Amino acid sequence: MARERATALLLDLDGVLRRFDPEVAAGVEREYGLADGVLSEIAMQWGRLQPVLTGQISHADWMSSVADALTEPAGGPDRARAAVEQWQRYRGEVDTEVLDFVREVRAAGIRVGLATNATDLLDADLAALDLADEVDVVVNSSTLGVHKPSPEYFQAACVAVRTAPARVLFVDDEDWAIRGARAAGLSAHRWGGHADLRYLRAALDY
Repeated sequence: MARERATALLLDLDGVLRRFDPEVAAGVEREYGLADGVLSEIAMQWGRLQPVLTGQISHADWMSSVADALTEPAGGPDRARAAVEQWQRYRGEVDTEVLDFVREVRAAGIRVGLATNATDLLDADLAALDLADEVDVVVNSSTLGVHKPSPEYFQAACVAVRTAPARVLFVDDEDWAIRGARAAGLSAHRWGGHADLRYLRAALDY
């Protein structure tokens, strides 16, 4: 049995609408004598990451814990804090081709929401990137208190776009998020790059 046509779009932020140049972190690591990839490796440790994604701690507290973990390899607490602050000043870049697609979709009368695992810095990031008015709703895990791929997250996201799960198309660059969305009854597509836009336009049929 064919699925109903999607009438709302939920889009991940990082890896889809926003991208980060890995050379920025690499440059900080070289400058401070840190191992390649250590900034992200420490920040993304689940025990450190999960509390900030569910709003239990702030983005600032999260980064403080990263700096604490880097004290020895960076050569002291001051250098560790400086390295993390320099890394965090870069807030990524908007993928303009994806943004153009979002504008197309909204112009066709389809509601678009950002569905992201994020921290309390998200609103400031969206403002800095001029994205705050580019979507209809923002579904931030740290505000909800639950994160992707939990069914509760996707239920809340569908409520936010005022659309039943069966009529929502979700796009993310992570397999685990795609699986969670499908289990919650949404259509879901794993983002692989700009070549996917043709498929997404067809799926939304606007």
